[in-house]
Order: sequence, then C-alpha cells, then structure tokens
Amino acid sequence: MSEPSRPETPPANDAPEGALTLRTPWWRNWKVMLPLWLGMAVLVGLGLYFDVDRGVIAGSVVAIGLISNAFAWLLGMIALVPVIGPVIVKVLSIGFIWLLNAVGYLVSYIAIRRGYSRDVLTYRGLTVAVIIGIVIGFVLGKLI
Repeated sequence: MSEPSRPETPPANDAPEGALTLRTPWWRNWKVMLPLWLGMAVLVGLGLYFDVDRGVIAGSVVAIGLISNAFAWLLGMIALVPVIGPVIVKVLSIGFIWLLNAVGYLVSYIAIRRGYSRDVLTYRGLTVAVIIGIVIGFVLGKLI
C-alpha cells in the first residue's frame, strides 16, 4: 500500500520576482501603525501628565516616528482624503516652508539671547501669518 499523496505547499518566499504577494511590509500595515500611533499618543499624554521634559517627549516621538516610518504612514492616510488630502500632503512637504520656519527659529533664538523678546513676538507672528498665507494660496491655487 502506498501513502496518499499530500499536495505540496510552496514556501512563503518562493514567489517569482516581480510577482504580487498578499503580504504587506510591516511599515505599511495599518494593524501595526495604528496601535503604534495610539501608543505614542498615550505615552505623550502620560509624559505631559507626569511633567517629563518636553524635549525628551519630542525627541522620543521623532525617533520612534523616523525609525518606524510612522510619519510617512500618517501622510499616506492624510493623502487618502479625497480632493484636499493630496494638497495637504504637498503643502506639508514643501521644503521652502520648512526652511522659512527653521530660519525663523534661528533668528528668534539669537534675538531672544540679545534681549529683543518683544520684537521676536511680532516677528514670529508675522512669520506665521506669511506661512499661513502661502499655504492658503497654494491650496486655493491647486483647487481652482
């Protein structure tokens, strides 16, 4: 008597090159990223509740977000919103906005050290108004 033959199941990594597989990488899987973001939010809340230094909290969130690609996943989720989502992602990724804000912080730091704190408040208010104006103009330009 011979044994009944079993169908052989191919190993998981035996797919031909270029073939689509059903597995998604962990950094694109919402079942990983959603709990990661919720966990970060809970830890930030606990850190603020227990008066942990805000620099430590911000550094931890940035480190976890960069290592796990959580920021890219969040931008991907925002981009899924019809019409306005892709525009928001484009605005958030404009390097000029980042550069303008970074220069503003640097100038603010220098001016505060020299005693011009009242002028810094005026300057930062104007900078925020300009950035908001650029963003609104960009969004309206893309929608019209």
